[in-house]
Amino acid sequence: MKPEIHPEYKEMHITCSCGNSFDTRSTRGDKAYHVDVCSKCHPFYTGQSKVVDSGGQVEKFRKRFGGQK
Repeated sequence: MKPEIHPEYKEMHITCSCGNSFDTRSTRGDKAYHVDVCSKCHPFYTGQSKVVDSGGQVEKFRKRFGGQK
């Protein structure tokens, strides 16, 4: 590997909209980051069905394709 071409790998604090927070490492320049879904609240990990709507995407899809059969 070539020296001095890789980004720095720094500590980062992640906060989810559900309230869960944890520390990890990342090449991203921020010290803190906010996410909408994490492993504590994502339906795949929890086993609960839950509509995860980011920015009205579900409603936009239903409006566009919901009336067609």
